[in-house]
Amino acid sequence: MCYKGFVIVGLTGRNGSGKGVVADYLQTKGFGFWSLSDVIREEITRRGEEVTRPQLIRVGRELRSRYGNDHLAQEVLAKLEADRNYVVDSFRHPAEVRAFSRQPDFYLVAVEAEAEIRHRRVRDRARESDPVLFDQFLDLERQELSSPDTQGQQLLATGQLANVSFANNRTKEDLQQKIADWLLQTVPKMTRPHWDPYFMKLAQVVALRSNCIKRKVGAIIVRDLRVISTGYNGTPRGTRNCFEGGCPRCAGLADSGTQLGDCLCSHAEENAITQAAYHGVSVNGGVLYTTYSPCLTCSKMIINSGVGEVVYNLEYPLSGRSFRLLREASVDCRQPTDG
Repeated sequence: MCYKGFVIVGLTGRNGSGKGVVADYLQTKGFGFWSLSDVIREEITRRGEEVTRPQLIRVGRELRSRYGNDHLAQEVLAKLEADRNYVVDSFRHPAEVRAFSRQPDFYLVAVEAEAEIRHRRVRDRARESDPVLFDQFLDLERQELSSPDTQGQQLLATGQLANVSFANNRTKEDLQQKIADWLLQTVPKMTRPHWDPYFMKLAQVVALRSNCIKRKVGAIIVRDLRVISTGYNGTPRGTRNCFEGGCPRCAGLADSGTQLGDCLCSHAEENAITQAAYHGVSVNGGVLYTTYSPCLTCSKMIINSGVGEVVYNLEYPLSGRSFRLLREASVDCRQPTDG
């Protein structure tokens, strides 16, 4: 159930091919932007050194050697939020592609152009000590295409992993139109989570509010595919939080399944049901999503409240009696499915 819920367009290509044109264009369409090379630039700047293309190659190789070939990709992946699409520039190693390929809607785009055209663009932009002479340009490019060092840049191998390639030998507008046409065919096919993973992810977020020091559990109740109540485990309303010493059982770090009579924490399922009652919302016929299967007490509350189905992520210890009781009461109890 690992759904990010957004499109990521990765860019690879030789120096001056036009990756920046694609990145700029997609940003005007609402895409967020990151570059794997920025991770290297930040490291070079931190060292107080000048950012040059040879330095980017050298430090990039050093970071891959020290932290793994997918280090740059992992650093950028950690920065992505689930509320927008992204364009990510400067894929230069197959391991970086593999790291991003774990996302359902990642597409690697290769941008290509003839050497003379690329050299002219590089010379015109005059960035980071880019080579001026054509021979120097080609020599530096050869270092990027296929390094004998496994931690070095591997542009050729990276480009072979591209989902689609675009030639950029003409105008900027021509390339932008190609990207637009491709994107309009691609984005409607993006992966969305089905209802079970969607609601379970919400329950997992609810669990973050738990004040219990032993286990964080979250639950939500859904009717007509709409969340009508949420609950998480913790001490009752208006009393000391569990993590502040409010529950003697938890404060004593009791073993799982023991000293349950001393526990002052309400369970997530219990709180979801009582919160609905507190606000006058009926849960009859609803579906309860919980991060752990319900205990016996919560199972009785689920049955008597009229909840018709329970979907749990992980099995809570000592759940056998709960499952039997729920089945006897014709309450379906299952783990989530992806479809």
